[in-house]
Amino acid sequence: MPDHVIVTTTTDSEDAARALAAQAVADRLGACAQIVGPITSVYRWEGEVRTDPEWRVEIKTAADRVPELVASLKSAHSYDVPEIIATPIDGGSAEYLAWLISETR
Repeated sequence: MPDHVIVTTTTDSEDAARALAAQAVADRLGACAQIVGPITSVYRWEGEVRTDPEWRVEIKTAADRVPELVASLKSAHSYDVPEIIATPIDGGSAEYLAWLISETR
């Protein structure tokens, strides 16, 4: 895995998204987070197709912080099975990526 990743999760309200983002940054598990929403999610849950509004939280972090960030998101999340996905960052501004690492220490 590359040194830098974006960890993405979704939740059911803007307030919940703000809380997840703030906690990740306060705990230095992420350098920064963006909240996108509302978005519309279509998914199958308990045998039926559902459509609900959600807010996406995108947290930029160092790869070595991912396991602790995932654990933190799971413990704070209101969903039974929250979406938590880590996507590698393959490149970008060297200065930004260095800042990302320093903010997660």
